[in-house]
Amino acid sequence: MDLQLAGRRAVVTGGSRGIGLAVAESLLDEGTDVALVARDVAVLDAAVASLRGRAGRAVAIPADTTDDGSVRAMAQQATELLGGVDILVNTAARPATPGPRPPLTEITDDALRAELETKVLGYLRCARALAPGMVERGWGRIVNISGLNARSASSLVGSVRNVAVAAMTKNLADELGPAGVNVTVVHPGFTVTERTPDTLAAVAADRGVTAEQVAADIARGLSIGRLVTAAEVASVVTFLASPLSVAITGDAVAAGGGQVGPIYY
Repeated sequence: MDLQLAGRRAVVTGGSRGIGLAVAESLLDEGTDVALVARDVAVLDAAVASLRGRAGRAVAIPADTTDDGSVRAMAQQATELLGGVDILVNTAARPATPGPRPPLTEITDDALRAELETKVLGYLRCARALAPGMVERGWGRIVNISGLNARSASSLVGSVRNVAVAAMTKNLADELGPAGVNVTVVHPGFTVTERTPDTLAAVAADRGVTAEQVAADIARGLSIGRLVTAAEVASVVTFLASPLSVAITGDAVAAGGGQVGPIYY
């Protein structure tokens, strides 16, 4: 299937590792030029170097999405380097991890503020900076990576930030849709990335079990019976970033391998 992404221009925040890097790889393979955005310059440059030789062109733009001035400078640079930006994929946020959650008495104001500043306001800043160009050209895609904590009460902070991203997504979709810009939110679950071995080891040490047992416990709660990889989430995101996804906007798309039990409709 031709996703009609050749020649499109994309910005992927949090693009130096994890799901963001996998999304960049997938878009590049479709012929999309991609600006990878992250704070760590060394890691960002290494990521771009690893992407050479693909169908699209990758460039690095260091930026901090918690700072509006940095985001606006990033948007201007991406527009200049790529000749415009058609697609924004927001992934710049701290990934959720399995394990015990703090009780109410231990949740600080700053813990929630940090998540809202990075994931919710960070996504909003990037959309605010790049959507006007999409509207002007009459076409665009914004995909916000949130998470399945939006559908679970296991983490107060995680649930609040992810539900907020979903609510923002729907509001942007309704506003920007008439101008040809679709906005969707993707909810991954626990996803296999380069961080996974350390994450599983930390949880295993806390529980007094092996990392393999932790992974097996998570997999038992999934319809497909195994963990989803970052590349598999990226395939979903790449479709949503394409012109073929025009019928989907404002909605949440789960990409976690299916939660055993609950029915969503």
